[in-house]
Amino acid sequence: MPPNTPLHKRISLTFPDLHIISGEEFRWSPSDRTIYYDEHDPQGNERLLHELAHATLGHSKYDRDIELIALERDAWHHAKTVLAPQFDMTIASDTIEDDLDTYRDWLHARSTCPSCRATGLQTATKEYTCVACQTVWRVNEAISCGLKRYTKNAP
Repeated sequence: MPPNTPLHKRISLTFPDLHIISGEEFRWSPSDRTIYYDEHDPQGNERLLHELAHATLGHSKYDRDIELIALERDAWHHAKTVLAPQFDMTIASDTIEDDLDTYRDWLHARSTCPSCRATGLQTATKEYTCVACQTVWRVNEAISCGLKRYTKNAP
C-alpha cells in the first residue's frame, strides 16, 4: 500500500468488517458497524482512530452518563496506545484532553439543577435529581445537539 494512502482506506483494508463513510461528524454506529468521519476536520485522523477504537473495543451502549465518559476515555487510550502505532501515527495528549473536556462539560451541564444550580445525581436514564432542592429533571440525548432539561417537579 502506498505510504500516502488515506487513513480511512488503510482502516478499510485492515478491518474489512467495518464500513467507513464520510459524513458531517465523527461517530461509531454499532448497529450497522459503520464509522462516520469528517474528512475536512484538521484532527480527522486522530478522531477516526478514536472511532475505530470504539468499534474494536465493542462499545455499543451506555446507561449512565458517567459511563459515556469512561467509554470515551477507554477509546482514546486504545487509539493512542494500540491503533496509532499500528498505523504509524501518534496522538497528542492535548488532543485527547481537549476532546474529553467536551464530554466533561456536557456531563456538568446535564447534572446542573435547573432550579438552584447545584449538582444533581443521575437517578435513571436521562433523569437527574438535585441533592440540594430535590428537583427532578429529564435531559435529552444532547451529545451533538443542544442540551435541553425538562423539570418534572419544582420545590
